[in-house]
Amino acid sequence: MTSTPSIAVQCQSVRRSFGSGDARIEVLRGVDFEARQGEMTFLVGPSGCGKTTLISIIAGLLDASAGEVALFGSKPASMTSRGQILFRRSHLGFVFQQYNLLPALTAAENAAVPLLAAGMKHREAVDRATAMLQRLGIGEKASVLPRLLSGGQQQRVALARALVHEPRLIICDEPTAALDHKSGESVMELLATAAVHPERAVVVVTHDNRVFHFAHRISHMNDGVITHTTTH
Repeated sequence: MTSTPSIAVQCQSVRRSFGSGDARIEVLRGVDFEARQGEMTFLVGPSGCGKTTLISIIAGLLDASAGEVALFGSKPASMTSRGQILFRRSHLGFVFQQYNLLPALTAAENAAVPLLAAGMKHREAVDRATAMLQRLGIGEKASVLPRLLSGGQQQRVALARALVHEPRLIICDEPTAALDHKSGESVMELLATAAVHPERAVVVVTHDNRVFHFAHRISHMNDGVITHTTTH
């Protein structure tokens, strides 16, 4: 008998608007969305449909105007500001479209940032980050600065940074947008093998239909709502 994966992310009737009065724009209009542990869930839809706003709310970077978001059964919106920061630090990892690597730090130091932010000693943090880079196939680049890395290598450093503290939720914003098809496939294969874990959920925002086959579940978004979800 196959067990049903636990729900990691549960959004119920989430709304978000910007501005006020005649200038008010409702970006999210009652979103119901879920992502399950052990799965990679894609969030897809046209530009401007609200995908980035939704993942920003899930990540705690924006507040919802209405509705509820629960992560692993907890509701970050009900926590104190410090509680939210600590929750994000221990439970969430991010892979950004533009990598957001710090130019003065080596690849290993960039990957170690979440550990350093949590108070780990520099040597231990860099050693753990180097081991993660090795796991992702670029251990030999650990001491190299970002400007000397290819786009695909920079994306692997960004993935290592997202994974190094073993978070339960990884959110990826257009992880293949700046890559050619071969590099994009390679990054998605790494996500599928290194990030997907029975106790972890992975949410990927993407326009790249060439990588849809990596998803367990695809939620289609348009005009501020989830229109339908397909399973693979």
